[in-house]
Amino acid sequence: MPDTPEINEYGGYAVFEHFTSAEEIFSYKLGAALTMEHYSLEMLGDLEQTAVRRELKDLFAEHAHETRQQIENLKQCFMLLGEDVNDSPSPMTKGLAKEAKSTTVTTDESLVDAVVLAGALETEHYETAFYETLIAHAQARGAADVVALLRQNLEQEMAAIVKIKEVTKAIARDGIAILDMRAAAGEPPAGDDETGHFTTTGIPPFVPPSSF
Repeated sequence: MPDTPEINEYGGYAVFEHFTSAEEIFSYKLGAALTMEHYSLEMLGDLEQTAVRRELKDLFAEHAHETRQQIENLKQCFMLLGEDVNDSPSPMTKGLAKEAKSTTVTTDESLVDAVVLAGALETEHYETAFYETLIAHAQARGAADVVALLRQNLEQEMAAIVKIKEVTKAIARDGIAILDMRAAAGEPPAGDDETGHFTTTGIPPFVPPSSF
């Protein structure tokens, strides 16, 4: 009789060592989604602390609240399937979170908001694709209740993408308007002192994520 698997950090069991059915593969991917959202939640906390503008901090805090609900939805999926919760690895999300954190540390303050927006957008696109795949497999299994929960998560991820893009455009417009006003007043094109350098008391110019 095999040994009982150890309880993992999320209250479930370890992942499969060898797949023998499509159901096991789906369970593995479902566990990877759970791990993905845990990494995403940590990343959102980092981005909220790092972001300079209040609208970005509010956006990340709002999506962190949604992510906590997404985690509960995924746990509910396991329950509906009659399976133990597992924490399959999600190396892509872990890599995205690590990259976003390391990049912000080495980025000039005037570019931080552009970096955090880019990191958030990349992660949301990956999560959207992941949920689309999960939904297709859940539909094939005829698990309508699971599909409904996964679709809730997908819709929130898609809405987050729209919000991130809207904030990006709004900040870019504000940045252009500020530069135009400074130019009309004969002030330096960027920054708060006579040298044109950004100071810690001001709002840095915005560089859209597409510039990277």
